[in-house]
Amino acid sequence: MAETRKNPILEKFGKHIRAIRTIKGISQEVLASKAGVHRTYLGGIERGERNPSLKNIAAIAEALQVSLVELFDFDKRY
Repeated sequence: MAETRKNPILEKFGKHIRAIRTIKGISQEVLASKAGVHRTYLGGIERGERNPSLKNIAAIAEALQVSLVELFDFDKRY
């Protein structure tokens, strides 16, 4: 099986979503449900394996109760 390289921006984005979700004490399953996406899709986003659409990014931000700006503020530490 060929090795696939992850995109660094997708990895940063996914790690940031996971950090916010963890700090807020929300499980992947609950966040996925609130955002209207499948849990495995959210897991793929968090691992940097998926490239979510703007619609899904906005839904995730809303489910996390953060702004889109905050969702892309990778330098913010939680």
